[in-house]
Amino acid sequence: MRKTTHLWDEPKNSYLCPQLIHSRNNTPNKRAMAKQKYYVVWEGVTSGIYTSWNECQLQIKGYEGAKYKSFESKEEAERAYASSPYAYIGKQAKASAPKVLPANIIKQSLAVDAACSGNPGAMEYRGVYIETGEEIFHFGPMKGTNNIGEFLALAHGLALLKQKELKIPIYSDSVNAISWVKQKKCKTKLPRTPETEELFQIIERAENWLKNNKYTTQIIKWETKDWGEIPADFGRK
Repeated sequence: MRKTTHLWDEPKNSYLCPQLIHSRNNTPNKRAMAKQKYYVVWEGVTSGIYTSWNECQLQIKGYEGAKYKSFESKEEAERAYASSPYAYIGKQAKASAPKVLPANIIKQSLAVDAACSGNPGAMEYRGVYIETGEEIFHFGPMKGTNNIGEFLALAHGLALLKQKELKIPIYSDSVNAISWVKQKKCKTKLPRTPETEELFQIIERAENWLKNNKYTTQIIKWETKDWGEIPADFGRK
């Protein structure tokens, strides 16, 4: 089971859970002349960054819906792993013009959103700085629900802004997440089982952070009908 670190656990830590770089062989590469590649597995047996094609294959062979791609540098692979795979593979990897946001949107703000392949299913969430479109944090995938992801994304954003002492608002398109955060309680109906235990521990830590911390961050409902998809949207609809 993966170890994860969230801002609400350790206020002095990075807001993003550590990326896992898998390498089962730390001995010098006898084929030093060969150019090193890094293989990102977003969805597979174990997601992460691998340093050989053989290791990558072990994670994707026979795995339905596996998402992976090779990169020329470790830095590029780390950036890709922290982002949505759809920014690098499939139709959405193609360059597109930046979206023009409505004039009433506060550009210096954080947008949060979640995605879930199935419900429950592989859940992930992220936060994006609206003015630049930069992905600020990303977590997952982990088995859960979209509502849980939206709740955790909003709590994560609040904790991050408090830690960084940034006085900017957060946009969320989830009525449930906004309500749950205000109530300081994730009111999910997902059963707590051994498979979801790690997720529920994260939920409890988020709830405890909300109960034990005061914040002045403005939470704004993103009006999708009027404004289009929230900038943190994963683009899978």
